[in-house]
Amino acid sequence: MVTRMSWVCGLAGFAMLVVATGGAGERATGGWVSLFDGKTLNGWSVHSGTAQYTVEDNMIVGTAVEGSPNSFLCTAREYGDFVLEFEVKCDPALNSGVQFRSHIAKEEMYWTFQNAKGQVQTRKIPADRVYGYQVEIAASQAHSSGGVYDEARRAYFLSDIRDNAAAAGAFKDNQWNQYRIECKGSAMKTWVNDVPCADYRDSMDAKGIIGLQVHGLGKDFKPYQVRWRHIRIREL
Repeated sequence: MVTRMSWVCGLAGFAMLVVATGGAGERATGGWVSLFDGKTLNGWSVHSGTAQYTVEDNMIVGTAVEGSPNSFLCTAREYGDFVLEFEVKCDPALNSGVQFRSHIAKEEMYWTFQNAKGQVQTRKIPADRVYGYQVEIAASQAHSSGGVYDEARRAYFLSDIRDNAAAAGAFKDNQWNQYRIECKGSAMKTWVNDVPCADYRDSMDAKGIIGLQVHGLGKDFKPYQVRWRHIRIREL
């Protein structure tokens, strides 16, 4: 069954306090909870594509698979107001990102919205597709890492940091990069290697899942990889 949904932007944001219940792989230290136990992918599941996610040396390793669209390793839980931190290293030829306050389509749906030019558009979101806020992870030459993109929904940068020289140059190729995302009410802020990047307000989503992206690749396919470690969250 196809569900047609028309969503209205601009609703007042609200803060939701979620009590950490603790689960497989979660360790609480000083208010921080680890989302990855360093050994298993308990509490996570793959959606949208067929990229491979494995655990190696206390890291989550995402490997591109030929012919696969964008893939996401997603938390079972949803989170509302929080600070999320992680480290990431990505092959420069592979685009990636981390979803936050995002969703997984339970069935095929249609999304009606205003695009960046103010024009009304309708977009189809297939069943099992992950959509919503994403902090960008890309090669340094893209100058976009740390920006906030609306994955598979409005499909444009809500907060484009490419005109901010400090933010655009914060990401380093072939190195571990430290990310921080802070969500409180409608406010969203990001940092890359302690450099402030996005600072944006949007009230479309007050809570949702967290997802680790392996981007789909085109004709020049190679099994590029992206690695994450030290993934932790502190709910506000």
